[in-house]
Amino acid sequence: MDFTPLFSSLLSFWYFIPLVLCLAIFRSAWFKSIMGEFMVNVIARWQLDKEHYHLIKNVTLPSEDGTTQIDHIIVSVYGVFVVETKNIRGWIFGNPAQKNWTQQLYKHKYRFQNPLHQNHKHLKTLQTLLNLADEQVFSVIVFIGDSHFKTAMPDNVTYGLGYVRYIKSKTNPVLTLREKESVISQIESGRLSRSLKTNREHVAHVKQLVERKNMDVTLCSRCGHKMVKRQSRKGDNAGQFFWGCSQYPKCRNIDTI
Repeated sequence: MDFTPLFSSLLSFWYFIPLVLCLAIFRSAWFKSIMGEFMVNVIARWQLDKEHYHLIKNVTLPSEDGTTQIDHIIVSVYGVFVVETKNIRGWIFGNPAQKNWTQQLYKHKYRFQNPLHQNHKHLKTLQTLLNLADEQVFSVIVFIGDSHFKTAMPDNVTYGLGYVRYIKSKTNPVLTLREKESVISQIESGRLSRSLKTNREHVAHVKQLVERKNMDVTLCSRCGHKMVKRQSRKGDNAGQFFWGCSQYPKCRNIDTI
């Protein structure tokens, strides 16, 4: 019996496996994050003069409740810029006050954490470490990828090269050259060592925070769904807040706050 056709089919199949693995990696959130950070690095080195702007990448700092990880820090006499990268496609809806923003891909909508709020913790941790004033540190959000803002965004929320334009728009010196070098030195000495162990510990810490947050969710005692904070509009209790079931009007259970 001739097994040549079978061997040929198996050989073709083994060639196909690496292709499938590569496609899976390219489409993963991890790879998109790496590529987004890589693009920001390239843009910074291409557009920002090294004599005036110092780029520090992937900084993990100790914080009050564990660790916080910063994608990029750019230091100059014009300020310390804390950069958060988002590699997200589709339409982006949001405003600075919202807890979550919305990504729309065709007919599907997904929520993600407001990057301004996310970066605020990074900024405040760094500000405390360096003992800097508010006017000396700047939060910058940069979206990399095929995304489009469908709501008005503040100047520090940008696409691609826009984050460089925002940084260059700050032309008033807020640090001396000596202070700039001191900031760079303090960041390098205060950061945790770059290693897989540090990254694993940070990821574990983030998971713990998410689990702790989920445990704090109030559940309906009648149907088990999430309770949401609402405000009375009419009657004797007008203006007062209460917990109402998220399944209203199917479930009308309420509880006091």
